[in-house]
Amino acid sequence: MTTDEQRPTGTVPAAGADGGGPGGAFGSEWVPGPDGLLERSAARVILLDEHDRVLLVRGHDVDLPDRSWWFTVGGGIDAGEDERAAAVREVREETGIVVDVDDLVGPVYTRSAVFDFAARTCRQHEVLFLARVSSADLALSRDGWTDVELDVIDELRWWDLDALAQVTIEVFPTGLADLVRDVLVWDGTTRHLGLARE
Repeated sequence: MTTDEQRPTGTVPAAGADGGGPGGAFGSEWVPGPDGLLERSAARVILLDEHDRVLLVRGHDVDLPDRSWWFTVGGGIDAGEDERAAAVREVREETGIVVDVDDLVGPVYTRSAVFDFAARTCRQHEVLFLARVSSADLALSRDGWTDVELDVIDELRWWDLDALAQVTIEVFPTGLADLVRDVLVWDGTTRHLGLARE
């Protein structure tokens, strides 16, 4: 559990809401893969402020509310949408922050993950971009959250990388603090992180 001393400032607590649930947790971007697992492609953003803090989301499973984890901002790519447009849209919807496609660096990483959510095993193929914003000029907002997000997202928080490395709940991708440090100055190489079982 994170102590008060480890809790960075700049959080937005979530308000509970009806909606979601196992039946409504998956949008149209989720389709059965060749092996029957639900899968989708997603765009995620390592969103950094002027102090190299990273903005993360903490959420929980609708079926396992006691298990929560931190993860990068982002989500599914809609039909007909490219990765960069999806990344920009997801940042705006999940945080209220407006970035332009030209603000995105990368993709700096790609990865795939298999995880359980809403009593289903799912697979997600991700591209991760990096973008910088000034936290002093921003007010985080949950105005763009869907009913499902209102139900399963617990908070948004800016994390100092040293504090993030000490967090005891799960963080995805694993080793995120070091992954962020590795792209603070990006060398132009997109690294594939492989397949994770989360």
